[in-house]
Amino acid sequence: MSLLIKNAHVVSPADGINDVLDILIEGGKIARIGKDLHADEEINAEGLYAVPGLTDMHVHLRDPGQTQKEDIITGCRAAAAGGVTSLLAMPNTAPAVDNPETVRYILDKAKNADAKVYVAASVTKGLKSIEPTDLEALKNAGAAALSDDGRPVENTKFLSDAMKKAPKLGMTVAAHCEDLFLADGGKINEGEVSRALGIKGIPASAEDCGTAREIALAAAENVPIHICHVSTKTSVALVRDAKRRGVKVTAETAPHYFSLTEKELLKRDADYRMNPPLRTAEDVKAIIEGLQDGTLDCIATDHAPHTPEEKADFEKAPNGSIGMETSLAVGITYLVKTGLLTFDELVRKMSVNPAKILGIEAGSLSAGSSADIALVDINEQWTVDVDSLHGKSKNTPFKGMTLTGRVKKTLLNGKVVFECE
Repeated sequence: MSLLIKNAHVVSPADGINDVLDILIEGGKIARIGKDLHADEEINAEGLYAVPGLTDMHVHLRDPGQTQKEDIITGCRAAAAGGVTSLLAMPNTAPAVDNPETVRYILDKAKNADAKVYVAASVTKGLKSIEPTDLEALKNAGAAALSDDGRPVENTKFLSDAMKKAPKLGMTVAAHCEDLFLADGGKINEGEVSRALGIKGIPASAEDCGTAREIALAAAENVPIHICHVSTKTSVALVRDAKRRGVKVTAETAPHYFSLTEKELLKRDADYRMNPPLRTAEDVKAIIEGLQDGTLDCIATDHAPHTPEEKADFEKAPNGSIGMETSLAVGITYLVKTGLLTFDELVRKMSVNPAKILGIEAGSLSAGSSADIALVDINEQWTVDVDSLHGKSKNTPFKGMTLTGRVKKTLLNGKVVFECE
């Protein structure tokens, strides 16, 4: 049975499409895009934008082992509600994703989920930087990427070896850049707010030194590296300089780093605590400039669910915030509606580029590709109500905020997996 998305404003940067058109879907694939098409069933998308389903290349699903926070099914339900149809699951689960059995467990459980799950396996066993994992075995089990995210790979040789092996295995190395000695157990950004609250801070240099190390390895070995969750002006400058020198580096930031500052922490609300922490207005400006000039290739969420009980104590709470349901809206609100990026550019950073970096089949609406599509009203305003979110956890820094741009439907392989009520 065929399905037609009728009269949508189709924006597909990878295909050079930005026009009001119909999308014909047959057998879960895009059969054709054009005008005046016909099908057995029809979705009237007049007034909506149709974009390739988003690819979020930085997500914590907490499964296995921490399913009180999130699991693969609920995490993918939240993804679909945000227009995300492909995601990369990070390895800091319990147990860590450091063996083929855990990779297979995640992929098997994800078969019936509302988004396509790709697995980042760990570079070192238990994320402890004591013993490297068997990268070939992890790849053979189905892992798509490598990272110790949640922590940096402290042993530089293990990281270097992984960076050299990964291209031959067709895998992406995603680096959590942090010098743990400089971070020294800090809780929030070191600066005006940490001093006002009397809380130990994390200096920006902790991230910057980590970023510099990873770039140096990529340059020395002429191999790729992807830098996770960039939050500081110096890290932006380091990535920009490396790209100018031809280093094979790509980088992501997250919505909270271009929209919020450390001043949110004055509320003493742990939902605003994440790692890297919220930084200064000067850092936010640099992040936006990095998105504008292409220094920062992607916007990913670092979706990190925690229970309300865990987040109740401001100083003792674990780091992390959820983000998949709000990421596109935050991008539209803070970047598109302010004229800092075009909607086409935003889609490129949230769909096309991350799919390309991961080497997965996503980010395009070309004929023959999977019908993974988000239908978006880019003008609808809505208030983030934590009780209406679709994942298990509610720890969003955007709670109570009015955002512009709302996902109305999400299709995965031509099937509607989310519909806005």
